[in-house]
Amino acid sequence: MRFFIELSYNGKAYHGWQNQPNAISVQEVLEKALSTILNTKIAIMGAGRTDAGVHASQMFAHFDFEQKIKSKDLVYKLNSFLPKDIAVTSIFEVKPEMHARFYATSRTYNYKISTAKNVFNYDFTYLVHLPLDVEAMNDACKILFEYKDFQCFSKTNTDVKTYNCDIKEAFWTKTENQLIFTITADRFLRNMVRAIVGTMVNIGLGKMKANDLHQIITSKNRSEAGFSVPAHGLYLVKIVYPESIKIDQ
Repeated sequence: MRFFIELSYNGKAYHGWQNQPNAISVQEVLEKALSTILNTKIAIMGAGRTDAGVHASQMFAHFDFEQKIKSKDLVYKLNSFLPKDIAVTSIFEVKPEMHARFYATSRTYNYKISTAKNVFNYDFTYLVHLPLDVEAMNDACKILFEYKDFQCFSKTNTDVKTYNCDIKEAFWTKTENQLIFTITADRFLRNMVRAIVGTMVNIGLGKMKANDLHQIITSKNRSEAGFSVPAHGLYLVKIVYPESIKIDQ
């Protein structure tokens, strides 16, 4: 039987989601916990890969197990066993062909920028001292919808068949001392969100104009886009699946 597991994690201590040969990952810690509690080796497949230091307020993964599972009991045991920076929200059975990565219809990320120094969110937002033109940054967001190929924002030498992404929403919101970028798409390229945000910050600082984004995107050249902002301000916040993935209870 196949099960989906919903979880969240603070990515500060981890070298990303995916297993690494010489560094600790969220996937490794979760697999060890599941294997210990279920008393058999469990392999999990995540909905995507977050880079080192990136956080997730909602992540999904799937795993297979031969017996029925008491979901509430397993959630309780996992949360007692796992370190304080990983929390399991729910576990539910899905149809056997469902895949956490390939059946996701959209993913949403937030990127958080602090505009004033705050000792309590230092590890969770990117501090920008200089004033940012949020209106210009939102003008640039509108340009993203005109394109599908985002190779200019992708890490080089990545093994992908296409650089096409369908961006469904992209916008900046402003609170008293914080800017939050929200972006939703069917898929994301490696480093894509952090490269987009870095480019937007350059626009907000007046180093680029919003319309420069047209030339940057059509160039398909990573060096034309802005810098990659630090990982600790990035959050995977929502993954959407068809309701039909679940087994009727």
